[in-house]
Amino acid sequence: MDIKATMLEIGQKAKSASAELAFASAGARQQALEAAAECIEAGIAEIIEANKLDMQFGRDKGLSSAMLDRLMLDESRIKAIAAGLRAVAVQDDPVGKVLAEWDMPSGLNIRRVSTPLGVIGVIYESRPNVTADAGGLCLKAGNAAILRGGSESFHSSGAIHACLVRGLKMAGLPEAAIQLVPTRDRAAVSEMLTMSEHIDVIVPRGGKGLVGLVQREARVPVFSHLEGICHVYVDGAADPEKARAIVLNAKTRRTGICGSAETVLIDKSFFAKHAAPFIDDLLKAGVEVRAEGVLAEQQGTVKAKAEDFGVEYLDMIIAAKLVDGVDGAIRHIGTFGSNHTDAIVTEDDSAAARFFARVDSAIVMRNASTQFADGGEFGMGAEIGIATGKMHARGPVGAAQLTSFKYLVTGDGTIRP
Repeated sequence: MDIKATMLEIGQKAKSASAELAFASAGARQQALEAAAECIEAGIAEIIEANKLDMQFGRDKGLSSAMLDRLMLDESRIKAIAAGLRAVAVQDDPVGKVLAEWDMPSGLNIRRVSTPLGVIGVIYESRPNVTADAGGLCLKAGNAAILRGGSESFHSSGAIHACLVRGLKMAGLPEAAIQLVPTRDRAAVSEMLTMSEHIDVIVPRGGKGLVGLVQREARVPVFSHLEGICHVYVDGAADPEKARAIVLNAKTRRTGICGSAETVLIDKSFFAKHAAPFIDDLLKAGVEVRAEGVLAEQQGTVKAKAEDFGVEYLDMIIAAKLVDGVDGAIRHIGTFGSNHTDAIVTEDDSAAARFFARVDSAIVMRNASTQFADGGEFGMGAEIGIATGKMHARGPVGAAQLTSFKYLVTGDGTIRP
């Protein structure tokens, strides 16, 4: 395959499709998403067969159990993918919304109106559900999408993409509105990063290596989705039972997602009163607890090294440390966090308010598991990723975040003196 020529053709088709989508009706875009969801449900058996090929590829490649879990599709997960598309389909249309309107003394009426971004390139790793989430959200916001999935999910992504294309055809929209890069060759990624004439923004969704590569080499704007080094801080005023439930869920519900907790911070005053029963809970669940200081004296833990903090494990591993109150937690998160998602467990409103104000992450939570860091759980239907930067989009990137805006200015023979 001539990668350069292939990517140029994909880019040209995407640019042409984006021009049509900019004027497509909200009804047509909704119809395409609903038809794609039906196709996915009807094709469960075929998608599972494709996924088996990817799972074998992943095992041969030596992927961890957590990464294989990210890759695996079964009937319930495929139905959830279809449900996500339907949820996006019925959302309010984000295109053409009047975001603000005002009149000027000059006689001008000014409206700020939402518009599609154009062509969005999405580069992602193992999880094949991102194919549907990213393609569906881009379409909902009137954008064309160029999707480059991970090599591990090549067959699964292809099967899901075929359903998206079928939905486009049934709605009378251009098939090139959602394209999947047809190769595992990494040269295609390098080409995408320089296609400034055809791609308006790149969204990387993956580990630190992928995001770092994109940030270094991209010649188009990037919505950064950095690693999820998520913390749960158990404050001195935490309810012990809430803390136990939240810490265990935040780590073990699904270890391979970016909202999985990687470090638990425990206030020294909480530890003096209650010890740390959730450490036992984690150990019993099969989690390797890399503990610092007095926590390392607890039977079953592993003594932590300095480099164990600030790591996205995406596995049954968590770091644990005692800190001096909420300010100690804030300092630790500021040093080792990735600005993704961090949580405080406390019944003290002032401690929660201080944590909310001073932790500079895209998502900050109180008395809730970090596993809720998900566009679907935020009512967005789905997400492309959790943006950890501060420009344009931050936190879960749903359809509304995939729009820009323009100003519509109306006068009546109005001239400037």
